[in-house]
Amino acid sequence: MIFKAVGEGRPYPDHGLTTPAQWADVPPRQVRLDELVTTKRTLDLDALLAEDSTFYGDLFAHVVEYKGILYLEDGLHRAVRAALHQRGLLHARVLVL
Repeated sequence: MIFKAVGEGRPYPDHGLTTPAQWADVPPRQVRLDELVTTKRTLDLDALLAEDSTFYGDLFAHVVEYKGILYLEDGLHRAVRAALHQRGLLHARVLVL
């Protein structure tokens, strides 16, 4: 299994970070794919296959750590792409709540 679990929705309280500029204050670090719980059950194939998928957004995935669990809030396509390239790690901004 690629992820720890596949979830639906965000089980943590609203953190107020909505723009890439706000997320930019959160330092990136490496996280293991098998420690992540997704917050989306479906993947937009266009986002996965697009060559410029990070051109207009953040280069890093957005992860929220809540009650010791890492939730992949944004960047599912990056995580799946990393898995397809047989990489078990993902660079992400991790917000601890």
